Amino acid sequence: MRSAAHRSPLLARLAAGAALLLASVAATVPAGAAEPIRIGELNSYKAQPAFLEPYRKAMELAVEQVNAAGGINGRPLELITRDDGGNPGDAVRVAEDLVTREKVDVLTGTFLSNVGLAVAGFADKRKVFFLASEPLTDKITWADGNRYTFRLRASTYMQVAMLMPHAVKANKKRWALVYPNYEYGQSAAATFKTLLKAAQPDVEFVAEQATPLGKLDAGAVAQALADAKPDAVFNVLFAADLAKFVREANSRGTLDGTFVVSLLSGEPEYLDPMKDEAPQGWVVTGYPWYAIDTPEHKAFLDAYQKKYGEPPRLGSIVGYTSIISLAEGLKKAGGPDTEKLVEAFKGLAVSGPFGPFTYRASDHQATMGAFVGTLGQKDGKGVMLDPVYVDGASVLPSDAEVEKLRPNRD
Repeated sequence: MRSAAHRSPLLARLAAGAALLLASVAATVPAGAAEPIRIGELNSYKAQPAFLEPYRKAMELAVEQVNAAGGINGRPLELITRDDGGNPGDAVRVAEDLVTREKVDVLTGTFLSNVGLAVAGFADKRKVFFLASEPLTDKITWADGNRYTFRLRASTYMQVAMLMPHAVKANKKRWALVYPNYEYGQSAAATFKTLLKAAQPDVEFVAEQATPLGKLDAGAVAQALADAKPDAVFNVLFAADLAKFVREANSRGTLDGTFVVSLLSGEPEYLDPMKDEAPQGWVVTGYPWYAIDTPEHKAFLDAYQKKYGEPPRLGSIVGYTSIISLAEGLKKAGGPDTEKLVEAFKGLAVSGPFGPFTYRASDHQATMGAFVGTLGQKDGKGVMLDPVYVDGASVLPSDAEVEKLRPNRD
């Protein structure tokens, strides 16, 4: 990672004024201040609380910090959040309400990939800036990419590519796949098969279990895997579905001696609830907040724990960095003018808790990376062992390749 000397001017001011950053908005933005810049945020709060409650807390922390440092050219940020119902149709209606009735200047948020795609389509149609914070499907920045949509988190392609060296090194021939049967899971599974087949042509995919999101029949899935007798498993399940799958696999011994690579399973939102049932030996992407020793992360960790009295989650990183990204973009654009903000985000440099990254002009994808490690247990709960940060830029296709992946160039 680059040193603190490379941080953006805004982040440098935030770090220098740590005491002020935690002050309340009311105390730092006086009555009669300049008109706020309104951020409309929509997400599946009721459906995915484990991830999105920490996410919301961290957004609020970031807004306080930005406003305490003077806002954007003297204009404070104002955050307006709504639940999108976890449904694409409802999300579009919520987005319309935020733009039309609440008069927000920008949109951000969404969790589920199908919901994110719907809001991205709305943003393109209405010419509203949209920062997709969490949805991971590659379509958001490639096949369905548009001028008005940017994405923060490492995509399914990026995170699968981060795991690929471990999958190839394991040299297992018979693979099974388990994934939620909607856009995110389908995208991750397709990418995994493509990349592994390219690296290991003799690989066989002997079973695929595409399960309904939130309605996993863990017994049936475990039995199907036992019948297929794979040498290795690629898992894409998360949240309650992941916990059910692990519990059933543990009780049956389904994965005993089986090599497993897994997306998101190292995120504390999903790892902590499993406690001593957490799997061991899986190679995963995740967020080992307890093992990251960088100035950027320490500053974030200290501020978050001071405000909320608890450690952050991966959702906290996403929420916080979303607001910091918007603040940097708004500052560069000189305000919330949509077209100027779009241009400002192309190549925008940001420094967040994981260090510096940029939003690529070619596909509007941020290069913020993720941690890869192996699951183990410590003090009766799951942890990531020997985590390594993988820079997102190192696993993204070149700009020339993006020209083929993203037909709607802007």
